[in-house]
Amino acid sequence: MVEMSKENLFNTKQLAAMAIMGALTTVVTMLFIPFAPTGGFFNLGDAMVVSTALIFGPVVGAVAGGIGSALADVLLLYGSFAPYTLVIKGLEGLLVGYIANPANNPSRVKMVMAWLVGGVTIVAGYWFAEAFIMGLGVAAANAEIIINVPQALFAFLGIPISIAVKDRLRAYF
Repeated sequence: MVEMSKENLFNTKQLAAMAIMGALTTVVTMLFIPFAPTGGFFNLGDAMVVSTALIFGPVVGAVAGGIGSALADVLLLYGSFAPYTLVIKGLEGLLVGYIANPANNPSRVKMVMAWLVGGVTIVAGYWFAEAFIMGLGVAAANAEIIINVPQALFAFLGIPISIAVKDRLRAYF
């Protein structure tokens, strides 16, 4: 029999934050523009991934960003992207939250650095997945960069969103 620890992996507030921010990420991601060459789509969900990571940190950012974004893929019938989205957007949330380290009130410069790393993660992650894992080829992956770079740039919106709501949300979480 496996012995259970008295400490939970996540507390109730962290689980609530993961669920709420994951749901918001799903909804925002579902407001999309399709992109025919690869079967992908442009969306503003990365702004939610970035804001979640900047408010709640790397673990909540990774779980909410990865699951929320992958769920949108499934619900929109882009299921072939879901496993890669889970990893790529989860990694984006993890890295943004880790670099910015919201527990220490990050400077604007640190937030921008975190956003840049997150943006590079999604552009490179999808390029690699599409070109080599999904078998779409380098040409299709290159074509999708036209969508992924602006999507990464619009993720910058996560910075002012997090600044505007962080104190209000953290009062509850």
